[in-house]
Amino acid sequence: MAISLEIRSASLDFNSEDYLKPYKKIYILDYAASVNRELHYWRSCEKIKSFRVFPYSYQDFIAHDVDLWVHFAVNIGKVEEFTLKFCYFDSLDFAYKFPEFAYTNTVLRNLVLGFCRLRPSGNVKWSNLVSLSIGDAGMTEGVMEKILSGCPNLECLELDKVVGIRRLEISSVKLRKLIVTIYETESADDDDQDYCLEIHAQHIRHLELSGLCYDKIHFQLRNVASLVTAVLSLNVYFFDLEENLEKECRYLQELLHHVASVKNLELGPWCIECLSILEFKGWPVPPSSWKFLKLNAALEQYDYPGICSFLSSSSGLETLVIDWCHPKPRKLLSMYTNEDERRRRFETHSSNCSLPHLKFFKFINFYGKPSEKKFVHPLIKCLCKNATALKKTVIACNFRRRDVFWNYVVRRS
Repeated sequence: MAISLEIRSASLDFNSEDYLKPYKKIYILDYAASVNRELHYWRSCEKIKSFRVFPYSYQDFIAHDVDLWVHFAVNIGKVEEFTLKFCYFDSLDFAYKFPEFAYTNTVLRNLVLGFCRLRPSGNVKWSNLVSLSIGDAGMTEGVMEKILSGCPNLECLELDKVVGIRRLEISSVKLRKLIVTIYETESADDDDQDYCLEIHAQHIRHLELSGLCYDKIHFQLRNVASLVTAVLSLNVYFFDLEENLEKECRYLQELLHHVASVKNLELGPWCIECLSILEFKGWPVPPSSWKFLKLNAALEQYDYPGICSFLSSSSGLETLVIDWCHPKPRKLLSMYTNEDERRRRFETHSSNCSLPHLKFFKFINFYGKPSEKKFVHPLIKCLCKNATALKKTVIACNFRRRDVFWNYVVRRS
């Protein structure tokens, strides 16, 4: 096992990935012993800025060792940044129980926990904590409330595949950034079929929602009026797509309604596909105040009418970025119209798409066959025609079989 040790910055980084078979008991014990030896060497250090440990998995036979690592972080090393993430686990029921003594600390500023069971019996007192990330964990709303109450200076909260919370209420004025990832399997319990995470966060300014949702499993936004930046990178799958299409589109409409007033918006492939379907169904996109828009999807002709309709409602847009690095099939979209109908819709929207304030356009990570360039030209032509204030356009492409990088820059005074 290689241990990364940065002496100058007093940072300790222990990774278990270098073992050929890290899941075997002998290697898990060897990894724990190696960490313990290094921590013994550093026990007299006045202060450790960062301490990160990534065991392969949690097992009962290393419980005492993990307790020692946590004790070193919160009591001995005066660590400011502590990460404890188990790389692999079978069930949340067997997660590492975060020790009671660790819920009181005045030094920690950044805390990252993965596959840890948080069950404080008393109050949480992380008075100096600025950033908290919790991943792969089961948690009750009561525990979440305790944690938030005990972090008066928290500015950023990340919940990565945390289950058990149905209502997340954030009242702190200082907490401005929220990142939530949800992942549900197709075999979710019947009791969880109506699972929904309801978010109340009136002071949040930056919100990121991502993950995989099935059927009725989704987010609901309530009172997020202070949002400035929203990133919607969700993937939603319904078992019967055609039967549940209306529900899926209503879900996107609701999300867009809550982020209509943000200045910066980023959309993933699912959002863009549903947006195109809504356009085909005649849904008018409500006016928005977006200044920055990023679309993360490998666009196809099916998407262009929906995107142009979307841009038509964004007259105040100043920067548009299209990142081609997220390919996604458009089988459902192809069922709606034929090629002639799509071309007619695109021409109608492109002629009415006014972007008087658009100054910067970036088209990045396009990757494909040279013949696929034709999918890009109509949109670029539309933007160059309707964006009268456009100052700079950057188009970067990699083409298969030729390994050509095309960097195209247009400047307007």
